[in-house]
Amino acid sequence: MWKGRFKEATSSLLTNYGESISLDWRLYRHDIAGSCAHARALERKGILNSDELGQIIDGLEAIEDEITAGEFEFDIELEDIHMNIEANLTKRIGNAGAKLHTARSRNDQVALDVRLYCRDETARMVTRLRNIQRSLVNCGEKFSAAVLPGYTHLQRGQPILFAHHLLAYVEMFERDAGRLGHSLERINVMPLGSGALAGSTIVLDRDFIAEQLGFKAISQNSMDAVSDRDFVAEFLFNLAMIGTHLSRLSEDIILWCTTEFGFVTLSDAHTTGSSLMPQKKNPDIAELTRGKSGRLYGNLMSVLTTLKGLPMTYNRDLQEDKQPLFDSIDTTGAALDIFAEMIDGMQVNEATTREACSDPLLFATDIADYLVEKGVAFRTAHEVVGKLTAYCVEHGVAFPEIKLDTYKEFSPEFEESVFSLFEIGSALAARKAIGAPSPENVAEKLSCWKKKLGKG
Repeated sequence: MWKGRFKEATSSLLTNYGESISLDWRLYRHDIAGSCAHARALERKGILNSDELGQIIDGLEAIEDEITAGEFEFDIELEDIHMNIEANLTKRIGNAGAKLHTARSRNDQVALDVRLYCRDETARMVTRLRNIQRSLVNCGEKFSAAVLPGYTHLQRGQPILFAHHLLAYVEMFERDAGRLGHSLERINVMPLGSGALAGSTIVLDRDFIAEQLGFKAISQNSMDAVSDRDFVAEFLFNLAMIGTHLSRLSEDIILWCTTEFGFVTLSDAHTTGSSLMPQKKNPDIAELTRGKSGRLYGNLMSVLTTLKGLPMTYNRDLQEDKQPLFDSIDTTGAALDIFAEMIDGMQVNEATTREACSDPLLFATDIADYLVEKGVAFRTAHEVVGKLTAYCVEHGVAFPEIKLDTYKEFSPEFEESVFSLFEIGSALAARKAIGAPSPENVAEKLSCWKKKLGKG
């Protein structure tokens, strides 16, 4: 492609070192869509006639069909997907194919392809997020009566509904979907027409090209357009955040599956055994996902590090955005898919979770609130219940076992009604503020999410 300037053939080592076709072949649909739009703009400008345009469109569509069918032979010496398609097109249709690159550089071409690719993958990722949200909601509905201790510092804190715990992750994934949606505004900017860095003296109708490709905005600075990979970094950050949330869910599930917790059981289809210990049933999906989150962070840092020292405008370093981008998309997509399936098959051991909620110390905050409603200052109530807790530990008794006279020794505000606090159903029903885990609130949120998410 640059034989006019160079006299020596490219080193075979450089060819292998510099090729990107092994990675960027997956941009073929987007590259062909961009080339078709560019060809139509060239025809409007008079660079191509209608016959040449028809040859180009037909040739590109045939190439797309061959690549999809796995019948296209890629040539590493042509470096990338752009030149592989263009060279093959020219071989098929002759001179018309050689005109296609008029007023275009691989710099704005690849910027276009990656934006189109990220736009499509954003939509697919949101669909996957909806699927895992749907699985969490369905699981919460299936085990709507299951209770669970809520934890801070991995210490039992207060009783909640199991569904409320799952709905916390539904909220996290909703934020992830929102971030992806907001990022589309910055992805959906059309760079084609920026050339190598300063546009072209052959001025094409960029509005026409943008309309064909569904872009809502057009880049306003040609230098920025060919060197901008902010949208890639932002996309990778969004995927890394999804990885964070999946990793946290993984940790919960790993704990819940232990004999010590025993809160849930995963299906045989979503666990593995041990090559030595025949009794083992391991939550490998959750462990792998917890581990893969590190790759997502690494991919983000890789692109940020690549970008931080680049001078204007395009530099070959930018080729290094593909591997982390593609890997993060593949990794996150696969994790969301398998997690949704795993949750669909997960069983909650309701007797075990209820037993865990029988710990009377879970009602300590309820006792403090009881005193507050009697007019005791919260800090005073907190101190009183702290002393009550110490008394229970020292004497080996639980809150329900303490006599009323003993309660009154700690505070005269205690009455017989204090014993009504130690029933988990009442404790949950009292937590009815917006966002709190009362059965009524949780049922309403499950219903709202079911309506929002639909059947998928």
